[in-house]
Amino acid sequence: MASNTYEMTGSVKTIFEPMTFPSGFSKREFLLTMEDDYPQDVKFTCIKERAAQLDNVTPGERVSVSFRIRCREWQGKYFIDLEAFRINKKEGDGTMIEYENSGGGFEDSGFESGGLEPIDDDPPLPF
Repeated sequence: MASNTYEMTGSVKTIFEPMTFPSGFSKREFLLTMEDDYPQDVKFTCIKERAAQLDNVTPGERVSVSFRIRCREWQGKYFIDLEAFRINKKEGDGTMIEYENSGGGFEDSGFESGGLEPIDDDPPLPF
């Protein structure tokens, strides 16, 4: 089974201001200059609470970004986003600096309970 997550290392070029929409949705974008024979700037998006990870990063820092490729259709046009879910700073020698971030990592993505706790009053199964 193919993985739907990717990783890229580079230097942060620009961190854009957070954007909040009337629906309550928020996101923050940043540019990463990738480390390659022919470096390019790549735009990533951090959505919702994951945008807080960018508070710990400054332009010029070397980071490793874990991301997913997302696509959506709107009025017959298709839009692709590189959705960053984890950003780790890297030392000059390539070692990673891990830090706690309020946005969480990939492991806690997916279902959001909205503050609801599971109810455990179901009777036990008979088998």
